[in-house]
Amino acid sequence: MARKTHHVVPQSDGGWNIKKGGASRSSGHFGRKQDAIDRAREISRKQHSELIIHNRDGKISKTDSHGNDPCPPKDKK
Repeated sequence: MARKTHHVVPQSDGGWNIKKGGASRSSGHFGRKQDAIDRAREISRKQHSELIIHNRDGKISKTDSHGNDPCPPKDKK
């Protein structure tokens, strides 16, 4: 089963978008990156998905797992 993801990505003409993995449309647009991250984290927690935050250059800067983590810590089996 493919993992569910939500991404915070830069918009080419400015601002930040939240996109569900594989979707072409944005789930939300924000002027500030932190605002987009805060909203994406809420969505990710509700949908038990992986949150992937990108930098302005598109590279991944951080990930947060809010669901079925494929690599849980050894003490959390």
